[in-house]
Amino acid sequence: MRSRIEKIGLIGLGLIAGVLISLQLSAIADKDSAEPLPIEELRAFSEVFGRIKSDYVEPVTDKKLITEAITGMLTGLDPHSSYLDADAFKELQIGTQGEFGGLGIEVGMEDGLVKVISPIEDSPAYHAGMKSGDLIIKLDDVMVKSLTLSDAVKRMRGKPGSKIVLTVIRKEAPKPLTFNLTRAVIKVQSVKSKLVEPGYAFIRITQFQEHTGENLATAINNLFKQNQGAMKGLVLDLRNDPGGLLNSSVAASAAFLPKDALVVYTEGRNSEAKMRLTAVPNDYLHNSEKDYLKNLPAAVKTVPMIVLVNGGSASASEIVAGALQDHKRAVIMGTQTFGKGSVQSVLPLGNNTAIKLTTARYYTPGGRSIQAKGIIPDIVVEDPATVDQDQTFRMREADLERHLSNSQELDAKGGATVKPAAPAKSPAKREEGDATKPKILEFGSKDDYQLHQALNLLKGMHILQGK
Repeated sequence: MRSRIEKIGLIGLGLIAGVLISLQLSAIADKDSAEPLPIEELRAFSEVFGRIKSDYVEPVTDKKLITEAITGMLTGLDPHSSYLDADAFKELQIGTQGEFGGLGIEVGMEDGLVKVISPIEDSPAYHAGMKSGDLIIKLDDVMVKSLTLSDAVKRMRGKPGSKIVLTVIRKEAPKPLTFNLTRAVIKVQSVKSKLVEPGYAFIRITQFQEHTGENLATAINNLFKQNQGAMKGLVLDLRNDPGGLLNSSVAASAAFLPKDALVVYTEGRNSEAKMRLTAVPNDYLHNSEKDYLKNLPAAVKTVPMIVLVNGGSASASEIVAGALQDHKRAVIMGTQTFGKGSVQSVLPLGNNTAIKLTTARYYTPGGRSIQAKGIIPDIVVEDPATVDQDQTFRMREADLERHLSNSQELDAKGGATVKPAAPAKSPAKREEGDATKPKILEFGSKDDYQLHQALNLLKGMHILQGK
């Protein structure tokens, strides 16, 4: 019996060796001769492999065991590294193009549960009232604890028009909430813009996609054409923007910064992970694209500017806010951002699969690490709709299990604080069944308190400039 297990274990060890070769880990090991392959740990793995093959209550295929082993290796590192099977890899590629089927939520994994980072604007989840920090515990009748993040995302995706029931824990709610959602084709409008009033423009970036840079350029040109006279101020809204493509965040920064200004740099263990991205076409254009930022009005580089952020602003949106803050190009207003300052590289494998691996940390032009810290606003302005919630309920990168630590030990210093306006009266108590239908704030609307504070500041800045 023991010899049979050992034989199976040796087969498993051979399979793992094959996987290591396919991942080219041997080449990585050659770079660092001080860290040879862990023979004892691989031997232990082969023994476990053999035991499962011979003693598990049901037969298990080699493919399943190896796939689960790879998945476990990656998910055990940090909340953002993962194994992408063929379907997940395809969905990742589709998602960056701005259209996909599903519920419209950016999610991560927390203690075996799916945690909502941010609902995507105008999506089924957004309109149903799902919030950042919600913990999804059940998908229809399936407990999330039994699923990987990839499996959970697959279950939430589906044919438009089909329905799914999400059971959610919300810390301020006395019992789990139920959301009955209908899947839809999620068409994310990356850039929205309007003239709030003569001389004052509002631009909102909801997510950084393939065409965000050129869409932003179009919005800027249209706003300056619509405005009669000189532009007096501009508000760039990055609230609840979960991030997206790095080159698009460089493009958004370059639209407002002088040429050659440093936007972001990264530090990792190997040379490929070390980058310095600046406000030049080569760092934000795809291949032979024409430079869509070339003909922007010159005034966009100098017009007084405020960037709105909150706890749902993550990754690429934090890069933009950090760059504009460090170059003193804009005043950052709102609340502390999410703090997702790590780089995930998608490394394709065979059979249309890939791994998403954390390979570096982002740093602002001034050398600040975004990871687990986020961007601290110059002026802290709370949203009255959320200020009454306990601060400890607000989820950020630092709250995620196994989050990558910040490489710097710096004390975060907050800015000046503007208290939110007191509500005219206490909100009516909701009935128990109405807990999933809170009032949804439309960013950029007449009820947007933070936007009004930004406009007030811009008008004050305009008066001071005149003097």
